[in-house]
This record gives sequence, C-alpha cells and structure tokens, in this order.
Amino acid sequence: MTTLALRTDKPEAEIYLYDGRQEIGAVKWAAHLKLAETINAKIETLLNKTGISYDDIRGVIVFKGPGSFTGLRIGMSVANALAYGQDIPIVATAGEHWIVNGLRSLDQGGNDKVATPEYGSPANITEPRK
Repeated sequence: MTTLALRTDKPEAEIYLYDGRQEIGAVKWAAHLKLAETINAKIETLLNKTGISYDDIRGVIVFKGPGSFTGLRIGMSVANALAYGQDIPIVATAGEHWIVNGLRSLDQGGNDKVATPEYGSPANITEPRK
C-alpha cells in the first residue's frame, strides 16, 4: 500500500511516501509562513521524483498535533481533501512514532474519515471589535 504522510505542525514541514513499511521518498523544507503556498507543489515534486501518481496512493497519515494552529489547519485541510478526493482512508496520529502508528492503523483498516487537529490547549479567541 502506498501511503502519503504529512507533518505541518512546526516551521519545517515534512512529507513522506511509504510503500508498505518502507520509506520510498521524503521532503522537508522550511515552510514557515509559506506553507499554504508550497505544500501542494512539494507533494507534486515528491510524487514525480518517485514515479508515484495520486491514483497510486491508498492511504493518508497526518500529524494531528499539538503544534502551530495555522500549520495544523493547512496540513489537515490538504490531507483531508486528498483523502476525500481519492476516496481513500485517512488517519491522524501524534507522538514520536506518528508514522509507524499511522501505518499500523491503516493496516488494521483504520479510517478517521475526517482528520481533526489537537492544538494542545483550548482556543484563545479574542472578542470581536465593536
């Protein structure tokens, strides 16, 4: 099973491709304030470099946090859109072994349907201006 894994919770974003449990490609870049502008191109570059197409992807793993609010939102949006558009399972995981746990979950038939982030603390919402 070819799996795409995304981590966007910090200034350096990470994308991985796995064939089963074997990593077949990875890209890390200083995305910081340019994540929304660069993430799709980075996925395309990794797919082209490895000869994998979107149709070959059979599952998505996304790091769910805690981490950057905006980074997690962008990564989750891309991961959810890809999983929905390709009609493939998605799992959101956390911790040091997030990819291993995600691969295991997908192998066992896991599917969150819609991945949601965990920010690590309650939202700090400011009052609207009057």
